[in-house]
Amino acid sequence: MELPKLKTVNTNKSTKKKILLLGDDLRLPSGIGTISKEIVINTVSHYDWIQLGGAQNHPDHGKAFDVSPDVAKESGVEDANVKIVANNGYGDRNILFAILHAEKPDAILHFTDPRYWAWLYELEHELKTTFNVPLFYLSIWDDLPYPMWNSPFYGSCDLIMGISKQSDNIHKEVLEQNGFGVYDFDLGDNKEDPNLEWDDVVTSYVPHGLNHNIYKPLSESDELYQRFYNEIKIKNNVDFVVFWNNRNIRRKQPGDVILSFKQFIDYLPKDKQDKVALVMHTEPVDPNGTDLRAVWKCIAPNCKIIFSDKKLSSQELNAMYNVADVTVNIASNEGWGLSSTESLLAGTPIINNVTGGLQDQCGFLDENNEWIGFDTKFSTNHKGRYKLNHGKWAIPVFPSNRSLQGSPQTPYIFDDRCNFEDVADAMYSWCMMTAEEREECGWAGREFCLTHGLTAQQMGNKIIDIMEFFFRYGKQKRPKYLLNKVENVTYKEMGIV
Repeated sequence: MELPKLKTVNTNKSTKKKILLLGDDLRLPSGIGTISKEIVINTVSHYDWIQLGGAQNHPDHGKAFDVSPDVAKESGVEDANVKIVANNGYGDRNILFAILHAEKPDAILHFTDPRYWAWLYELEHELKTTFNVPLFYLSIWDDLPYPMWNSPFYGSCDLIMGISKQSDNIHKEVLEQNGFGVYDFDLGDNKEDPNLEWDDVVTSYVPHGLNHNIYKPLSESDELYQRFYNEIKIKNNVDFVVFWNNRNIRRKQPGDVILSFKQFIDYLPKDKQDKVALVMHTEPVDPNGTDLRAVWKCIAPNCKIIFSDKKLSSQELNAMYNVADVTVNIASNEGWGLSSTESLLAGTPIINNVTGGLQDQCGFLDENNEWIGFDTKFSTNHKGRYKLNHGKWAIPVFPSNRSLQGSPQTPYIFDDRCNFEDVADAMYSWCMMTAEEREECGWAGREFCLTHGLTAQQMGNKIIDIMEFFFRYGKQKRPKYLLNKVENVTYKEMGIV
C-alpha cells in the first residue's frame, strides 16, 4: 500500500487568532463601515477576520464572501484571511451561533450602537461559558449625562475601547458607579501582572484613525486637485470655500450650516460676497434631515451653495478637502466626526462644535500644556474651561445651549447646539486670513493627527496592543454558575405584617 505524500509544515509560522467583527459591512461607506475596514486592513497581519456585515436591506443578504485577495493587495499582507457574511439588519442568535460553530473565533469585536444589539448582550453568559469567547466592544457615546441604562451592555464586555476621551470616561464612570471592576489600560502601571479578575472590564482610549497616505495635502499640479479646483472654484468664480461633508440628518444641523453661511456672507463687503461658496457633500433631500435646496432658496437665495451628491472615492474626497479652505462640523451630537479628521489629514483647517469627539480634534491643552482628558469632576469641555489654548488648526465654537433629549431606548442625552452667529464669526475669521496662513494652520493640524494617534495605522497598532494584553492576562474562563448566599429574612424585617 502506497502512503500519501506528506506536506512540509513550517513549525516556525505563528498561528493567528481569529476575530469575529460585528457591525456595518466594512465594504459600505458609512462611518462604522469605513473605520471597520481600516481596523481590518491595519490588523490583518496579526489577526484573521470574519465579519457579520450588517446593513438595512443588504443587497448581498445571505451570501458569504472571501475578500482575502483584496485585503492582501491593499494591506500588503500576503496571508490575509478575511471573510464577510452579509446580513439584513444586525443579525440574531441563530446566525451568530452558526458562525461561532463554523469559524471558532478567539474573540468577538462589536462596533456600533448597543441598542441594535440587545440580543447579543443577552447571550453574554452563554458566549463566555459554552463558547469560551470574550466580548470586546469599540464603543461610542455622544454625550452626557452618564447613560446608566447602558451599564448592562458595558458590564457584559471584557474589553471596551472608547473612540473619544469623553466616551472613555463615560464607560469607566458608568461601570464603576454600577459596581463593576475596571482596569484602565492607559493608566495601568503594572501591565506585566495586572491581576485581572474574570469579571473586570478593561478600558482604553482608541481614537478613530484614517489612512494618512490617502488623506494628505496635494500639490496644485495634481490631476485630481486640478479637476476639483476647476469644478468648484473656477467654474463658480470663487476664491474661498467652506466645506461640509455629513449625512443630511437632524443632529448634523445642516440648516444651521446654511444659516451660518448666510450670516457670514452678510459680514462681507458687497464686492466680496460673490467670491465665496459653501460646498455641501450630502444628499440634498433626506427624510431624516430636510430639503436643503428649499432651505437655500428661502434662507440664503443670494448665496453660492454647491451640492455634491455623487459617490466619490477616498482620493476624490481628499481632493475636495484640498480645494476647500475650511471644513465645518457643528453637529449637536457627534461620537467622533470623521470629516474633521479627513480635513486635518488633508491639511485643511476646521470649525468644530465643542461636543463629543469633535472636541478631541481641537487639541485643547490644560494648565500643564497637555492634551485635556476627562474624569468625574471634569467630564466635558463644552463650557470652555479650556477655551483659548487649542490647536491653531481649529476655531472651536462652544454650545450656546444644551437641551435634554431622549427616547424610550435612550431616556436622556444632551443636545449641544451652538449659535449660528458664532459659526459665522468663525467662517469670517478663516476668510480674513491669507491662503498662506490657512495652509500653515492646516499643516499643523495634520501634524497633530500624525502625533496623537489619529491615523489608521496608529489605531490598528493600539487595538493590537490592547487585545494582545487581554489575550495574555484577561482570558480567564467565566464560572458557569454563580452562587449567592441568601440570608433568612423574616416578613417583619421586610416590612410585611
